[in-house]
Amino acid sequence: MSKFNILLTDGLDAAGQSILRQSAEVDDKSGISADDLLKVIPDYDALIVRGRTKVTASLMDAAARLKVIGRAGVGVDNIDLQAAKQHGIIVVNAPTSTSIAVAELTFGLLLALAREIPRADAAMKQGKWLKKELEGVELHGKTLGVIGFGRIGVEVGKRAAAFGMNVIAYDPLIPEDEIRRRGADPASLQDLYAWSDFISLHLPLTVDTRDMIGRAAFAQMKDGVRIVCAARGGIIDEVALVEALNSGKVGGAALDVFSVEPPGLTETVSHPRVIATPHIGAQTAEAQSRASEDIAQEVLSALRGAALRWRVA
Repeated sequence: MSKFNILLTDGLDAAGQSILRQSAEVDDKSGISADDLLKVIPDYDALIVRGRTKVTASLMDAAARLKVIGRAGVGVDNIDLQAAKQHGIIVVNAPTSTSIAVAELTFGLLLALAREIPRADAAMKQGKWLKKELEGVELHGKTLGVIGFGRIGVEVGKRAAAFGMNVIAYDPLIPEDEIRRRGADPASLQDLYAWSDFISLHLPLTVDTRDMIGRAAFAQMKDGVRIVCAARGGIIDEVALVEALNSGKVGGAALDVFSVEPPGLTETVSHPRVIATPHIGAQTAEAQSRASEDIAQEVLSALRGAALRWRVA
């Protein structure tokens, strides 16, 4: 029997590629353009992407042989799931592989916000000694509101509790007893806004969550609240965020994700009270290795008709 043909468009760690190449012909066309992808996709049984490649309905129309799309990571908002369903194409991801990496970055951003670490470093590199100006706040005793209490939110909550923070969580998909079991006090969204000194977002980008954190949400928050988002760009209304930062309603924000990526030097990115990183939540050696192995095994299972752990569509 001939081997499956698998296309990689955004790269894949060597561990995952090794698994794939034992059972399939693998073409690594990292960085391929949308036009060129449209031309070559008819030759492939499987497509593995990360966040860069947009898997559109028109691409699937051209993909005569395509049986499965694998997302080497968590979010699948770059894949048209409805079109995949219509074409009978399976979509799988690797939802557990990057949880620790994203949680650790999130907590690093919380600390950076609390102590203005990036500003302190930048000043030192300019020969400035801003000791008196850099009075931060302690995390100990503060309330962290976690919106979305799945795998990553829970890991962030564990780290916050270790720092002596009071952790509250809102997740409409998880019962209150389960939120308590996972280590946080359940709260309504309105109460979370009102009580939190820091807010961390751990939600997918959907029709319901797009621009969820906008003017109405900011109005309900504590004055000086600090916000971290290493989930998905588009959950925060960036225009409303800049307004809230300028008014002092929001004391600071740390963003790893943006509505448009790369965003360029936008008003949000350049704001003095914003810490910006280039979507590096999953960018650890360990997370990339795990993601590559997980998605390689899942894609091969889909091609063979075997049971799947992480089918999205």
